[in-house]
Amino acid sequence: MPDSIRLMQRVAHECACSYAEAGQIIADGGVSIDGVVVVDPQRMVGDGHVRIDPAMRPEAIQPATMLLNKPAGVTVAAAIERVMPETRWSGDPGDVRMLPRHFERLMPLMPLDADVGGLIVASQDGRIRRQLTEDARELEQEYVVEVRGDGGPYALGRLSRGIRHDGRELPPCKVSWQNEVRLRFAIHDVRPGQLRYMCGTVGFEVVAIRRIRIGRIPLRKLPVGEWCALAAGERF
Repeated sequence: MPDSIRLMQRVAHECACSYAEAGQIIADGGVSIDGVVVVDPQRMVGDGHVRIDPAMRPEAIQPATMLLNKPAGVTVAAAIERVMPETRWSGDPGDVRMLPRHFERLMPLMPLDADVGGLIVASQDGRIRRQLTEDARELEQEYVVEVRGDGGPYALGRLSRGIRHDGRELPPCKVSWQNEVRLRFAIHDVRPGQLRYMCGTVGFEVVAIRRIRIGRIPLRKLPVGEWCALAAGERF
């Protein structure tokens, strides 16, 4: 190797990776020269001590999955655009280190209607993407629906079974009162407009809808408009 080469070349050689990957490691702040972090991939390196953070090597960096609390009235696409370091929940219980590359090519999963708030998912991880698309119908979702009106004594039973929507018989679900004005639905394969339609058939006027769980992953105390990282051991 020449006595003096560009930092990007040095990192690519030591990590056995492409120049593009080496440049990303440097841009992420994973390389220091003589103890000083350097973010310029074109920096010439002589005999200085180059250290590459082991956690920043390409094989150590896993794709990211974010959990978002989407505001009602905002489209999923607009909500995903708000995913940035500044909007990460300060109470995020995970210790996932987020890098600039983790905010690129995020795919929205488990979409919600624009007027529905609550939990949505954005991911770079192919395994998560497959699970939340191919197996989405098998995942139970939980919603809280605020309503007005009197559905009558048999409203919960009718909501739990026997309603048709978009030409299909809806599968049974679990419905209970969370309090005097909020219904809790544990339900599979929710289609656009379905919950609002179901409530309307028994005489309820829907005020607000919020998704609070997908599979085993709850919304937690995630503030509206903020996100947290899905920890490595968490599964939907």
